[in-house]
Amino acid sequence: MTSLLLIIAGFVLLLLGGEALVRGSVAIATKMGVSKLVIGLTLVGFGTSAPELVTSIQAALSGASGIAIGNVVGSNIANILLIIGISAVILPMFCPRDAVSRDGTVMIIATALLVLACFMGDISRVMGLIFLLGLISYLAMTFHIERKQKDLSSEMHEHESEAMPSPVKSIPLNLLIAVGGMAILVVGANLLVSGATELAKGLGVSDTVIGLTVVAVGTSLPELATSVMAALKRQSDVALGNVIGSNIFNILAILGITALVKPIPVPREILHFDLWVAVAAAVALLVFAYSNRKISRIEGGLMLGAYAVYIGAVAILS
Repeated sequence: MTSLLLIIAGFVLLLLGGEALVRGSVAIATKMGVSKLVIGLTLVGFGTSAPELVTSIQAALSGASGIAIGNVVGSNIANILLIIGISAVILPMFCPRDAVSRDGTVMIIATALLVLACFMGDISRVMGLIFLLGLISYLAMTFHIERKQKDLSSEMHEHESEAMPSPVKSIPLNLLIAVGGMAILVVGANLLVSGATELAKGLGVSDTVIGLTVVAVGTSLPELATSVMAALKRQSDVALGNVIGSNIFNILAILGITALVKPIPVPREILHFDLWVAVAAAVALLVFAYSNRKISRIEGGLMLGAYAVYIGAVAILS
């Protein structure tokens, strides 16, 4: 019971802290004249992944490597099968070809790098640095293309920044909101990791299983909230960009930074099943997106069904 209360408290604080961090950061950047593309691609993309980042670092430092990497792999699976599935069921999702071609390809490359890193036995500081260099290259490429000729992918990331609530005008107040959000994230991650570790022991399963399921879904709440609201507002490109961007950040930024802080041993159980589900989900997203330039309600339903099967399989295999 105590572990569940810690997990719930951690989720609430992660959601509140992530929201405050994104709002404060976006407001400051807007006030300073930063472009909508930069805000959507970096601050919104990184901000919605902040719960995963803080949780993974906390887990790695606590010796719970299964939670650290299971959180990222499980979040990427949930982002596609659960979040895109729900969003597409609410409203068929329009998929700009430019966005899918560029950002979707980067997501596949990042996923391939993740597979390679996992089969090396652990994610070392060198691999963490490679991840971060890959992220920097992706951002630089995006800004370079945007300066030459704006495409649908750039517009998609701009719409992400526009989907944020109207900011408070005071920079000091927004700075306080952003810093406070980060502090709340740290406290929330500490509670979540402690609760998840206790829950794993109580259920007699590995912390990897808890990281792949309970922690992954919990840390994906900001993406879920953003994507569902975007679908309800008929801004399907925001929902798609939010998920693709989050999956890229999860691998290249979160695992990259976490590995630099402390190398992450890879649990063998992830290699045999979950990693390949993440690969299959990423490929399926691109196939659905390319098929008719949209993800239909039927395809969204298939994704939700696949996620239910995945969760059931994890429960059986554990």
